[in-house]
Amino acid sequence: MGLSLRSWIANEGGKHCILITWLSVSAWIFWRTFILYCSGAEYHYLHKMLGLGLCISRASATVLNLNCSLVLLPMCRSILTVLRGTRQVSSKKARRLLDKSKTFHVTCGVAICVFSVVHVGAHLVNVVSFSVRYSDEFPALNVAHYRGQSVPGITGVLLVLVLFLMFTASSHSVRVGNYEIFWYTHNLFILFYVVLLMHVVGGALKYQTNVDAHPPGCIPANQTRAHSDTWPNQEVDGELVAESREMSLVCKEDAHFQPHFPQTWLWVLGPLCLYCGERLYRYIRCNASVTIVSVVRHPCDVIEVRMLKNSFKARPGQTLTVPGGLTCPTENKETFGIHVRVVGDWTDVLCPDWKLCCAACPRLYVDGPFGSPSEEVFNYEVSVCVAGGIGVTPFACIMHALLDEWRRYKLQRLYFVWVCRELNSFYWFAELLCGLHRKLWEQNRPDYLNIRLYLTTAQELQNLTDEKYRPLHSRLLIGRPKLKLLFEEIGRSNQHKKVGVFCCAPKGVSRELHKLCNSFSASGTVFEYNKESFS
Repeated sequence: MGLSLRSWIANEGGKHCILITWLSVSAWIFWRTFILYCSGAEYHYLHKMLGLGLCISRASATVLNLNCSLVLLPMCRSILTVLRGTRQVSSKKARRLLDKSKTFHVTCGVAICVFSVVHVGAHLVNVVSFSVRYSDEFPALNVAHYRGQSVPGITGVLLVLVLFLMFTASSHSVRVGNYEIFWYTHNLFILFYVVLLMHVVGGALKYQTNVDAHPPGCIPANQTRAHSDTWPNQEVDGELVAESREMSLVCKEDAHFQPHFPQTWLWVLGPLCLYCGERLYRYIRCNASVTIVSVVRHPCDVIEVRMLKNSFKARPGQTLTVPGGLTCPTENKETFGIHVRVVGDWTDVLCPDWKLCCAACPRLYVDGPFGSPSEEVFNYEVSVCVAGGIGVTPFACIMHALLDEWRRYKLQRLYFVWVCRELNSFYWFAELLCGLHRKLWEQNRPDYLNIRLYLTTAQELQNLTDEKYRPLHSRLLIGRPKLKLLFEEIGRSNQHKKVGVFCCAPKGVSRELHKLCNSFSASGTVFEYNKESFS
């Protein structure tokens, strides 16, 4: 499957521009710091003692400072949600870049881990150098108290331990299998930043403060006199050459050293304060009272919780945070609801008897709503929504909005593809789909919504038996969707248009959709890929 340049630029261009910029800035500050510590006059004696380990440790530390500040910004989700609705971020491309915030967060996290390994490795070399090259001439440079002593950094060891726990608990298998481990371990970032700010206070590495009075490599005055007695000056053209050379390198005073002012504060403090302020706002907001109106158990272990919260309003496609991931609120006038798959832990407590549920469950908190890629469905003339199982939730919000008033949006045609393993899963939103289908027929727009339901594990011919679901009978297909044929059909019907593709499905389906969006080149149609992620 080849790439289409136009489609690739539409889907990957902005993301790769940001990636190249980030890589360029990281490489530039690494090289700039490396050269500074390698050839800077103020680090001459320190470099002579530590060698390459000094340059690499300081250069990697600068890149770590950059990424430890950037990694916080994509997690300011309330701020990103506000930005999505402002005039400053009015273009679709800019909003789609905001949807890549989680990817950028992960990228910065990986960079932190990689450069931490480099930084730790370089500092291990430095510890050996401080021990072996103990300086009797400049005692202020030493970290060891005597030759042969190795001094470990306690804060550095603690940082490595915390980072290791956070990194291992962030794997996909841990997030899916036991989200609580990921959640609580990831909150160790608070300890990480506290120790990080303490880590730079030690001042182990020092620079020379009086380079003008004590040029690197200069000869002390007493050594100059001794040298002139043993090495007679040579006279050339009436000048004492040797004496003039030595006098230009004579030390006016002893070398003085002091530790740097901690630079990590300058990098991290602003983003850290911004993130803490955002989390405080979210904490206050999610502590507002939430009343559970009803709890309904749907087929295939899906629970619908309908709630009432004062001053709560979500745009179609926005998400809420729940233990185990995200979900999307579906509004119904004064109440809103969430659909949660029962997979253990707290979800098992939810039950059809909502009064018993309210008595047995711990207090329910609602964090959100937050912006998500699904909000962009309405900003295309043609959109394609592909859902897998419970991944239909964000698109159910879209259906609810269209059922209220479909004419208010730019959207003129919606292709809805829903893939499930069990037939009963389609009952979750069967009434909603039939209601929207019926309304569009009554208003003479039967072509507005194209529904395709796929049942992947049927042993025999099955269908939705209830008569009220008749509109869905002919739209239920057995097997997996032929996405390439679907793209060709949409391309022929919508030539020279931009089509929004939205996916909330397993990785295999998502990967295939992404490749198709990047490779499709027929009929001048461009498919712009948008991925919803709940893990």
